[in-house]
Amino acid sequence: MESGGAVYILTNFTHTTFYVGVTSDLLFRIKEHREKVYPNSFSAKYNTTKLVYFCSYTSIEEAIAEEKRIKGGSRAKKIKLINSVNPDWKDFWEVVKEW
Repeated sequence: MESGGAVYILTNFTHTTFYVGVTSDLLFRIKEHREKVYPNSFSAKYNTTKLVYFCSYTSIEEAIAEEKRIKGGSRAKKIKLINSVNPDWKDFWEVVKEW
């Protein structure tokens, strides 16, 4: 049985670094990033804990394909994508907790 997935973008406080990820459990995965469960990971090293973009998909395969597309794009394209849904670059963590 297929399960859904989500693509997300995290950034640091100064918005200088992006982390693009995919998961089947967005709440759990973002919580792992925020708590730095993996202290040697990219997101922990660069303190990318601010969730500025996420989008859900009906299948994990679709989400993985979108993650690859976003990762392959330029920084400018990532910024444009974030601005399209979150022009104030608010942290969507509270939204995800209630989702």
